[in-house]
Amino acid sequence: MFEGQPKGLFALALANTGERFGYYTMLAVFALFLRANYGLDAGWAGEIYSDFLMLVYFLPIVGGWLADRFGFGRMVTIGIIIMFAGYLLLSVPLGGDRFALIVMLAALVLIGFGTGLFKGNLQVMVGDLYNDPQYANKRDAGFSLFYMAINIGALFAPTAAVRIMEWAQQSMGVSENDSYHFAFAVACASLILSIAIYYVFRSTFRHVEGGKGKAEKDKAAAAEPELTKQETSQRIVALCLVFAVVIFFWMAFHQNGLSLTYFADEFTAKSATGTDTMPFDVINLVMIIFIVYAGFSLFQSKTSKGKGISAAIILVAIGVLIYKYTQATGEVAISAPIFQQFNPFYVVALTPVSMAIFGALASKGKEPTPPRKIAYGMLVAAAAFVVMMMASQGLMTPNEQKAAGDAATFVSPYWLIGTYLILTFGELLLSPMGISFVSKVAPPKYKGLMMGGWFVSTAIGNKLVGVGGYLWGDISLTVVWGVFIAVCVVAALFMFAMMKRLEKVC
Repeated sequence: MFEGQPKGLFALALANTGERFGYYTMLAVFALFLRANYGLDAGWAGEIYSDFLMLVYFLPIVGGWLADRFGFGRMVTIGIIIMFAGYLLLSVPLGGDRFALIVMLAALVLIGFGTGLFKGNLQVMVGDLYNDPQYANKRDAGFSLFYMAINIGALFAPTAAVRIMEWAQQSMGVSENDSYHFAFAVACASLILSIAIYYVFRSTFRHVEGGKGKAEKDKAAAAEPELTKQETSQRIVALCLVFAVVIFFWMAFHQNGLSLTYFADEFTAKSATGTDTMPFDVINLVMIIFIVYAGFSLFQSKTSKGKGISAAIILVAIGVLIYKYTQATGEVAISAPIFQQFNPFYVVALTPVSMAIFGALASKGKEPTPPRKIAYGMLVAAAAFVVMMMASQGLMTPNEQKAAGDAATFVSPYWLIGTYLILTFGELLLSPMGISFVSKVAPPKYKGLMMGGWFVSTAIGNKLVGVGGYLWGDISLTVVWGVFIAVCVVAALFMFAMMKRLEKVC
């Protein structure tokens, strides 16, 4: 799985892991912070949340435009510095008045602009590693590994956010509202780690940073395939069609931080006992990941030493799980943000499985094209919200639940855990494959701009995330989830209708 990949992939992936850890630590508690600290209702909190996500994913088109002129590496470095300033501002507890709200909004603008310079350009650099013919057939696998690394950072983020808030409240005596700022401060530290990794291992990817003068740009351009105006137009049209579809995936998927978090906070059991506590301990999830990866290594290793090490890792991980099982007694509180650890856990655990499946299909010449994978991903996302519709049968509306007091009804946390599993299958089909498709199909002159276009479509989808906040109130939960089912199914059908045009440029 890791063999035959360019060394620069791992350096760039690790740099991104640090940045994503900080981002998802902040995001895990952000919607709840808006409601608790500023007294906002679900709709207004959702509006700010979705606007921030839109900003984060819209500004990469500006970052791509700048990088096409001044170099990808330079924009990545500047982006980290600007993000650091934003997170630092957000980590200062200023209360919940108008001034504090203005400072918070200014911090979000800085984080959004910094991410716009960093995120898309780092991914363009990853894609350019595969312009070398010896790595060309490893592109999809490389982006799957890169995406997995992102989610390693995201896996630990919810636990870090919850634990740092608990520590601040218990050890430092701060209020719950002020403890949110400690979670935001974690992002500052993670960015320091990210930039350190970037520069320590820079030699492995320096050749794809760009921005080193006209002569080298001309040389790089000469190495790219020559495209006619018609071919360029066909590629741009195909990319725009994909962009139009993924808008609706992100609208549904990023409900994980909004309506799904509201559901976790208002409708899901507040505690677990016995073995039901096992999924909420991130150590147990890490042990499962060790077992999955060591299991693949056990079967793929070509030496007895490698097989022995893999077997030992599996036994140790199983031993840890057995020990944790014996200690799973008593009651453990379940906080809403902790559910956001399941999506990155599934991404990390299932990436080698998906790579093995698609690798086997590729060897038989039956692997679906990236556009077809994206369409399937939309249908899978719809299925996830069907699960939420089933979970919500018989439940009151959110406003009725709030007014019910002791008569409120709560459901098993396994409904959300199952929903995140299905959503992750959809994500693995759509997101890394979409990024790989853009890096492969984008005309050489417009690589930065087209990667920015991917993020603009994501930004529009994230703006539409706010729909979940406005639906949250007096409307039946069945209708709320039905909206997301409908948009995913319609987008998938549109994708299948355009499939011939999309597959033509693959």
